[in-house]
Amino acid sequence: MDLSIIIVNYKTKDLTLQTLESVFKARRMPGKQEVILVDNASADGIAQIVRSKFPSVKIIEAPGNLGFAGGNNLGLRQAKGHYQLLLNSDTLVEPETLVKMVAYMDQNPRVGLSTCRVELKNGRIDPASHRGFPTPWASLTYYCGLEKLFPRSQVFGQYHQGWQDLNTTHEIDTPVGAFFMLRREALRQVGLLDEKFFMYGEDIDLAFRIKAAGWKIIYTPITKITHLKGASGINKPDREIRLKTIRAFFAAMKLFYNKHYRRQYFLPVKWLVFLGIDTFKLWKILKIKFS
Repeated sequence: MDLSIIIVNYKTKDLTLQTLESVFKARRMPGKQEVILVDNASADGIAQIVRSKFPSVKIIEAPGNLGFAGGNNLGLRQAKGHYQLLLNSDTLVEPETLVKMVAYMDQNPRVGLSTCRVELKNGRIDPASHRGFPTPWASLTYYCGLEKLFPRSQVFGQYHQGWQDLNTTHEIDTPVGAFFMLRREALRQVGLLDEKFFMYGEDIDLAFRIKAAGWKIIYTPITKITHLKGASGINKPDREIRLKTIRAFFAAMKLFYNKHYRRQYFLPVKWLVFLGIDTFKLWKILKIKFS
């Protein structure tokens, strides 16, 4: 099996069906590929519809909402592909995307994780698809607006690495989980997604472990996908859903810091980092409540 494509659905039935349509319209590799759909107990009838429209899709029905990490891990445990693609349920792949990305991975055996150009609906790149790791300095300069003022600075723009040429292939720290092409050997070496991250941060955490193990992580604009971002998270109109996702986002930031940076920095740095996280979380919550 050349490629396993894993899609997690949680109450995004219409979007998921669009994603599957784009996957099955895309050109297939000469080898075999499989599509695995994990439904996180959506109760929206997605399994029955997919069985009818896309009978070759392997469907895993989770007993409850396991989150992004837990849902993808169900699929990864059953995936047989040499490459395993985590693909968001709110994405549209181009006709050549899968073929080109598999060919790139075949030609670059030290790449453990790669992504293509991930575009938003407006044609601009999804900033989250081209990131540095959220070190205290990178996070501080981003949230204080210094990165926005100096987007091409290697000092102030470490989080989104704006000095890089987005028209060329190069190494990054982490892509976004919307298009996350993993090499099986790299995943076996570092382990699956950490299910302590329920909704956010699991992609950065896995990329961190892959890079620490000596694998390359690559952004390559040889092809692209469209990310219909916000359809299942912070930008949804339901206020309670937005509040829940914001709390999950900032909780993931604390979890990532404790897991990877706690031993690298003095305790006062942690206090300042967590104070900053709580301050920005409060500002976001108040903004929603009074909007």
